[in-house]
Amino acid sequence: MEMLRRPRRLRVSQAIRDMIHEYDVNISDLIYPVFVVEGEGVQDEISSMPGIFHYSLDTFKVHLKEVWDTGVRSLLFFGVPNHKDALGSQAYNPEGIVQRAIRLTKEIYPEMICIADICLCEYTDHGHCGLIYEGKVLNDETLELLSRAALSCAEAGADIVAPSDMMDGRIGHMRKKLDDSGFEDVLIMAYSIKYASAYYGPFRDAAHSAPSFGDRKSYQMDWRNKKEALIEAELDMEEGADILMVKPGMAYLDILKMIADEFPMPICTYSVSGEYSMMKAAALNGWIDEKRVVMETMTAFKRAGAKMIITYYALDIARWLKE
Repeated sequence: MEMLRRPRRLRVSQAIRDMIHEYDVNISDLIYPVFVVEGEGVQDEISSMPGIFHYSLDTFKVHLKEVWDTGVRSLLFFGVPNHKDALGSQAYNPEGIVQRAIRLTKEIYPEMICIADICLCEYTDHGHCGLIYEGKVLNDETLELLSRAALSCAEAGADIVAPSDMMDGRIGHMRKKLDDSGFEDVLIMAYSIKYASAYYGPFRDAAHSAPSFGDRKSYQMDWRNKKEALIEAELDMEEGADILMVKPGMAYLDILKMIADEFPMPICTYSVSGEYSMMKAAALNGWIDEKRVVMETMTAFKRAGAKMIITYYALDIARWLKE
């Protein structure tokens, strides 16, 4: 008689399931995004992202201890300056809000990994990720400003710079600027595959970075395309990127899996603001078990090949992992 195979034996108890399971989410995988702003005494909840706040440096200093105590050791910095102009000058100001936040973090917690998002959209008065001429986003003319922003963040103590602009050639330009300035050990985490996604809506509220005209479809990727992701990733690898990123996460697991399989590099994914807000809203309404849904989602990223996960749930996940 043919033997009946019983895969259920491997699921018979929690102890057995824990013993043979394949993937884990670890605290060391998590990168926590933070929004720093000018002023004092600011700790304002972002309306479209419950539980996520704008922090001035004094309140951020208090929040830093909370972050450290959870065990999370990687921060991704976004700045919201008071002054915006056509050149995005606060992005590369040595006394810019992100540069000051990085210096503060390194003074208190030298072992905290500080990642500086490098883009112009939060700093320009038009909200686009590059310089504008006659309604067109200029590619090559933008590269020097992005590289200056990366250098100023490296000088402030950033361990990693993360260009999110999607300008062609920015990784090579930035790598040369950093190396020529003595920062050859600063990593570049490239937003290599960044789609022009509707999932970014809440972030644009948080960063005050919605474009004042048009959209970003001429430089961010068309979400109907897949093969194009291979080209973008290969270019960034050749130009000197150390880590490749796929953004967003949930709707692009196939892209994440493809990039992780094709490229022998650490791969990061960004579980973006819209993903967070959808899960948070459903949880606040009692429609889902928040912890279970979040952990299931994060594990999906790990299964697909992500080594690192940028998530607004980082602190919650760290606490859950300690339970």
